Amino acid sequence: MKINDKSGVITYNASKSRYDEMKYNRSGNSGVLLPAISLGLWHNFGFVDNFWNSQEILRTAFDLGITHFDLANNYGPPYGSAEENFGRILKKDFLPYRDELFIASKAGYDMWPGPYGNMGSRKYLVASLDQSLKRMGLDYVDIFYHHRPDMETPLEETMLALADIVRQGKALYVGISNYSADQTEKAAELLRALKVPFILHQARYSIFDRWVEEGLLKTLSKHSVGCIAFSPLAQGLLTEKYINGIPENSRAAKQFTYLDKETVSNNIEKVKALAEVAHQRGQKLSQMAIAWLLNQQQVASVLVGASSSNQLKENIIALENLDFSIEEMRLIDKISKG
Repeated sequence: MKINDKSGVITYNASKSRYDEMKYNRSGNSGVLLPAISLGLWHNFGFVDNFWNSQEILRTAFDLGITHFDLANNYGPPYGSAEENFGRILKKDFLPYRDELFIASKAGYDMWPGPYGNMGSRKYLVASLDQSLKRMGLDYVDIFYHHRPDMETPLEETMLALADIVRQGKALYVGISNYSADQTEKAAELLRALKVPFILHQARYSIFDRWVEEGLLKTLSKHSVGCIAFSPLAQGLLTEKYINGIPENSRAAKQFTYLDKETVSNNIEKVKALAEVAHQRGQKLSQMAIAWLLNQQQVASVLVGASSSNQLKENIIALENLDFSIEEMRLIDKISKG
């Protein structure tokens, strides 16, 4: 006899063709291959979001060959809820595929009150990862990042904490995020001396935001460390969402911290010009922005967010045209820097 379950939620079985189309890049000179596009869970996976939609996005991602899921202790909202929801989905859908996944967490921003819930102390990093592993139901993460530099904690303390986390089997690799070129140089030297596999720097990078080109990419190349780019679409600015005005429910309309009406207004002519270049390439602006990043030095993967499975599928189409002519590259530079 059948049951009267009309939810539409079915048992997940991963696509057998999941590795047929995705492109994988080596992170620095490590043994790790990352999907050209990775999935970030910064937004759309918290308790305030639709759980079933989050689950569908993750299922779609893995079926498309996306093996790298990027989290942090305070992703949500509320803090910790993205990891907890991910843990529920992992237990239900992905446990048979755990060894096919590359899962990241981070600590460095505020997570709990008091002097030990923020920045880069050994106490904070170790405690935070223990909490993250419990929320996700994992024995280890594949990579653990220090999320931002801490100018008050000795760098030696922070890097030694990362080293001990690896030696304890709680992470296989380590990374850093938001470190300058000089800070990265010092961190790399310390981690090399500690014989710790430092393989990734997660940096904000897009056609409009190129601070990493002022020395960081060169430093990463020197130390054979990969770069994974976040905010590749400049918080939505490098899409066609704002070409005809600011939609009522858009991020800019809500005056989010990272994108506001003034920023859109100041850059809209550049956005329109870049969109025209993309159209001539047979791409949407968002797809061209992702493809452009994958042509940059040391970039192993581009970290995208997604509010729906369809949005993720649209971003993946970027991989169908990764080649740029010299003239296209020059034009993109001229527009973005003009």
